[in-house]
Amino acid sequence: MGATVFVQPLDLVKNRMQLSGEGAKGREYPTSLHALTSILRREGLRGIYTGLSAGLLRQATYTTTRLGIYSVLLERLGGADGTPPPFLAKAAIGMTAGAAGAFVGTPAEVALIRMTADGRLPPAERRGYRNVFDALVRMAREEGVATLWRGCIPTMARAVVVNAAQLASYSQSKQFLLDSGYFRDDILCHFCASMISGLVTTAASMPVDIVKTRIQNMRTIDGKPEYRNGLDVLVKVVRYEGFFSLWKGFTPYYARLGPHTVLTFIFLEQMNKWYKRLFLSA
Repeated sequence: MGATVFVQPLDLVKNRMQLSGEGAKGREYPTSLHALTSILRREGLRGIYTGLSAGLLRQATYTTTRLGIYSVLLERLGGADGTPPPFLAKAAIGMTAGAAGAFVGTPAEVALIRMTADGRLPPAERRGYRNVFDALVRMAREEGVATLWRGCIPTMARAVVVNAAQLASYSQSKQFLLDSGYFRDDILCHFCASMISGLVTTAASMPVDIVKTRIQNMRTIDGKPEYRNGLDVLVKVVRYEGFFSLWKGFTPYYARLGPHTVLTFIFLEQMNKWYKRLFLSA
């Protein structure tokens, strides 16, 4: 959760970029740097930390659920002698745990999207949530409890895509680097493979992420929601904003996901290395 304090400004910039140009309007921010400087100028240093309480709650709900389910399934599906399950089984466990964690974390995710988006609206149209708990209570009271899980399907889909893309692209990238003859199976190889994996994962998951962001932030006007479903979001974004608008906010998203991917796989490789040395070699 401590990392959330550092990545919250990246989340805010990504969300603002993904909402920029919505509804065939002109794009508010041409680049991520322009978005960051504009937010700092208009809303101050405090403005880039808008939604921090929602970001912390998202980590508390999503991460703890994901890691808890992953650990339980890993233990259940492992061998009687303590050996871990095969790669494909671990990938399936990771995707299942990610989807379950995303479901539990969706209310905090909806609050985060709305709180980070509020500053771009005229004062009369802002929701004005004081904190994440105020946001959750007001959403349930004003729009119904089901609103807390708005965008649940794309949120879970993104978690599955991220887990699948990370694992597959890392394994493939590592094998490619080793086959090139320029790398050995060491930390440098793991770092380079992780950076490639982070890039691939960002590219693969961003279209799903923008669907999630738009649905969770949408308003209901005269009894009609702005978007019917995820496919409607994709069609409207491509039609009115262009195909590559599906990757709006790529830079802050990668800046957030890249280091996370690097640290995840470096720690995983080192843990596997010590496991083999301490247990399997004996």
